[in-house]
Amino acid sequence: MNYGQIKKTDIANGPGVRVSLFVSGCTHHCRGCFNPETWDFHYGQEFTEETGEQLLTQLEPAFIEGLTLLGGEPMEPSNQRVLLPFLKKVRKRHPQKTIWCYTGYLLDKQLWEESAARCEVTDEILSLIDVLVDGEFVEEEKDISLTFRGSRNQRIIDVPESLRQGKVCLYRL
Repeated sequence: MNYGQIKKTDIANGPGVRVSLFVSGCTHHCRGCFNPETWDFHYGQEFTEETGEQLLTQLEPAFIEGLTLLGGEPMEPSNQRVLLPFLKKVRKRHPQKTIWCYTGYLLDKQLWEESAARCEVTDEILSLIDVLVDGEFVEEEKDISLTFRGSRNQRIIDVPESLRQGKVCLYRL
């Protein structure tokens, strides 16, 4: 997996100050995407053990609320497979930090059910995520007044509660 950017102090993609990892590779190709260069799976730099350790260190300060995964598309199966061991380390070393993930895939239609996004690690990776912002960016639904999402069709989902109830439960801001 490659990544396009790491933001050490991001305040736009989840609550508080966060560390954000912009992975490369996306098959959605949403019209109006703010990051189209990350559609290419080979864009940027390779995500290595050293990259993961760098991120784990950046998560250490008390003022950092958590980690946000964006893209590109973190839930592309090839990205899920690389992110899973890293997210396990985040949970082990920083259990108090939250993990947010932005995906164009829908939790209930594409991540829980058979689809191009679902693979052998999807359930486990979802079990490590606190909040999932799902749904493709739709330019006609764009609304800059929305908190932590770009278009009205996107949902901010409480993943642990959704897993417990077996249905999509929205996150309360």
